Amino acid sequence: MRMVSTGIAMLLLGISATAGAQDKTLDWRALAGADVEAAYTETKDNHPGMHDPKNPGFPKLLESARAEALKLAEQTTSAGGFQATLNRFKAVLNDGHAGAYASLPEALEPPIKWPGFVTAWRGNAMYVFRSEKGGPAEGAQVISCDGVPVKALVERNYFRFKHGKEVPGEWWSGARRLFVDDGNPFVILPKQCLFRQGAKNQNLKLSWSVIPDYYQAWKNGSSSGDLLPIGMTEKAPGLFWYAMPDFQPDEAGEAAYKKMYEETAVNRKSLLKARAIVLDLRFNQGGSSEWSKVLAEQLWGEASVTRKMKDYSANTKVWWRPTTGNLSYIIGSGPNAAARAESSGVKMLRAALEKGDIFLAEPNSEGTAIPSNVSAPAELKTPVYVIVHGQCASACLDAIDYFKRFPNTRLIGAPSGADSTYMEVRSAQLPSGMGGAIIPMKMYVDRPRGNGEYYMPDILMDGFDWSTIAFQKRIEADLATKPDRN
Repeated sequence: MRMVSTGIAMLLLGISATAGAQDKTLDWRALAGADVEAAYTETKDNHPGMHDPKNPGFPKLLESARAEALKLAEQTTSAGGFQATLNRFKAVLNDGHAGAYASLPEALEPPIKWPGFVTAWRGNAMYVFRSEKGGPAEGAQVISCDGVPVKALVERNYFRFKHGKEVPGEWWSGARRLFVDDGNPFVILPKQCLFRQGAKNQNLKLSWSVIPDYYQAWKNGSSSGDLLPIGMTEKAPGLFWYAMPDFQPDEAGEAAYKKMYEETAVNRKSLLKARAIVLDLRFNQGGSSEWSKVLAEQLWGEASVTRKMKDYSANTKVWWRPTTGNLSYIIGSGPNAAARAESSGVKMLRAALEKGDIFLAEPNSEGTAIPSNVSAPAELKTPVYVIVHGQCASACLDAIDYFKRFPNTRLIGAPSGADSTYMEVRSAQLPSGMGGAIIPMKMYVDRPRGNGEYYMPDILMDGFDWSTIAFQKRIEADLATKPDRN
């Protein structure tokens, strides 16, 4: 394998030619190969799975990821191929918290194309969600393309480069990408498809073009509906709605959460008497679980949440992987690095590394006292609906773990995404400067929500309309079937 110098991204900044010309000046085969090898080595040296007694097949899986990605690297001649190669490495590992990713400079990003319509996956079939004039009818089922059943096409074109084929939520959120051309040269784009609406079949040739401005809204609508800003509102008398689309908020988002918590405290008496509380997780793909934990404590009480979670996670242990790479990342750099280097956690990790320990067991919190508060909040019996979507993973799933500990909580929407038990990820830059390796630094042992497990909704929203209004109507209908709590 030819060696490639680091800092390619910096070199690109000095290139003023067109994107196509820039693409041709780079040896994509060498770049992709070097990045795959680096991602493999970084994962092998630092990933907890390499020594996980409950996952003895991980080292062999990592070897397969390397081999599969290198096959593509040898054929890579473009930015799209480079991106697909790293995606293949990640797909074989089949974990959103491991693998590699491309982060191409904007000038090198392949233009995204579509055939003039957006699809949605519902149940075990694909349907046309929105379509331009002259395209397939909205609501029509996509039966096959070029003689291949649509499900097989999704597996071949999409899940070959994306993890989660076994997770229904990943189909819900991602299968539509069968009709997205992102420059991947290793897929054969559909040329002609068979659509069925009622008893009528229609064969259409597809014409691919650059996506229009309204594509994003159509795409979002097909899987998540409309995006609400972080905050609490009373959508109807006695119906309180909490929008939480992001658990890794920017400064404005953090301020919005703070305001939401303040409003929750002020309105607690109204919440106790409310007809329903809606916790809207649409668009949320994780971040920090602290945002949902604080809200759960406000709604159900800190002592109650602590007790429920201690019971739920009584057997759960956390093992950290002490390696030079993981330790360096945790300490980091900047003005607080010296203080972090002297923290108790870092000292324990460093000591484990120096002793050659494979894992460092995180001290458990069994001795942590459950908060005792004589003025504990009144028990929340108000019906709580949690809106779940197919991309809900990581800290979004942690939020459901909190909320579902209480019997007055029901899930509404789609099957969720899923996590492995490998968590606390970091990114390690790859040699090209245009991608990173995804490295988890710890793993959960005996976590109640197992490796690859997901949540199924209590109320399935299997229609096309995932708007806030549609959810409100469905929740109102469900409330109408329940006896008056008052």
